[in-house]
Amino acid sequence: MKTLLNLIWLIFSGLWMALGYLLAGALCCVLVITIPWGLACFRIAAYALWPFGRTAVQRHDAGAASGIGNIVWLIFAGIWLTIGHITLGVGLCVTIIGIPFGLAHFKMVPISLMPLGREIVPTGTPAAYPHYRW
Repeated sequence: MKTLLNLIWLIFSGLWMALGYLLAGALCCVLVITIPWGLACFRIAAYALWPFGRTAVQRHDAGAASGIGNIVWLIFAGIWLTIGHITLGVGLCVTIIGIPFGLAHFKMVPISLMPLGREIVPTGTPAAYPHYRW
């Protein structure tokens, strides 16, 4: 089922979102100081291309630099990307067929809001459930 949802997502939403994140990542990598945000955009692009079966989790080794970088990201890009994901999510959830894709947009809100200090893992791995002890 995940593969079918990912293929439909890829055709109707994922390819365009991934291209947008790739463009943003390339622009961020032009300046040396914005390379961390560019790398985060590349990670989000891969996630936007194939989101079902994967999730974004907080990295425990992320420090204060990630927090400061996330605040800068939030001001300049994060809030606008989040508004876009929420708007598309609500629009897709209006139809019954679009509900899984709207939920995928809502799932991308935390990583588009604050991408530094997060990683994308498969949902079946222990890293996807950081609150449980294995």
